[in-house]
Amino acid sequence: MRMTIDTHRFALRAPFVITGHTFTEINPVWVHLESEGHTGRGEAIGVYYTGETTESMVSQLESVRTEVEAGATRTDIQHLLPAGGARNALDCAYWDLECKSSGTTIWQLLGLVPHELNTVATIGIGTPEAMAQQARDYHSFEKLKIKLDGDSPLEKLRAIRHARPEASLVIDVNQGWSLQELTDYLPALEELHIAMVEQPLARGTDTQLEGFSSAIPLGADESCLDLAEYDSVAPFYDVINIKLDKCGGLTEALAIATRATEDGKSVMVGNMTGTSLSMAPSYVVGQSCEFVDIDGPVLLAEDVPGGLVYREGGTVGLPEPELWG
Repeated sequence: MRMTIDTHRFALRAPFVITGHTFTEINPVWVHLESEGHTGRGEAIGVYYTGETTESMVSQLESVRTEVEAGATRTDIQHLLPAGGARNALDCAYWDLECKSSGTTIWQLLGLVPHELNTVATIGIGTPEAMAQQARDYHSFEKLKIKLDGDSPLEKLRAIRHARPEASLVIDVNQGWSLQELTDYLPALEELHIAMVEQPLARGTDTQLEGFSSAIPLGADESCLDLAEYDSVAPFYDVINIKLDKCGGLTEALAIATRATEDGKSVMVGNMTGTSLSMAPSYVVGQSCEFVDIDGPVLLAEDVPGGLVYREGGTVGLPEPELWG
């Protein structure tokens, strides 16, 4: 086995603003695994709010190079690396290599009959007018995900709802509200027909939701990084957002999806604004998800060659095996 690690830069089409952060580019880490004439690859963006960087992910990957090139398996790396971006890139490369080596698709490997997914298009934080205009610009997407913080959230949502009365709306607060704000906003959110509220409170404050009643489903993102955190936060949420960069790859993502579904939770697949090489393995998780957020390439100035095809309504075509899987 030979492992190659590369870093890249992809500019965003426009600055993307969420609670406390503005992004203008992504810097993915790519892992290539070569064995017996076959190559598998995976991508990681990393988790900014846990302190991951391109450099830290590369360092983690280099720390297991000897084991990987000596024949460590996909199962082995679940213990060699912690959950996070580095393990995600490596894990997805293992899955891709297994597909390429065996001459099967990821669907055949997992025994799945895939269906096409319908993704949200994400609107970053701005003025009410700017966010409403972006909602109009995304007229071909049936579902929108709205980034919000504590600055006039209802005014912004009302502007968007006026611009897109027919759209399905979910909102993502990225830890930006207090419990009192959530309580105060909920009646208006119901009137605006919001389908889900993602990560309203700060990570680590989830117990505040014990006994809390909401007619709108509440989702955990930053509060649930991986399977090890699932039990402590699942009682407070209706939806679990699974991101491969958070949990450390497709292997653990599938385990979380299975566990959450068994517990009667709805499942969401999200992304850290990667290229189609990140979205392709996320597409697999999306097969069991009620909420799908794999619009990362839509935010980029340019995607990887052979990337996913985004069609009218937000439908996303199946990944081609040449891309991944």
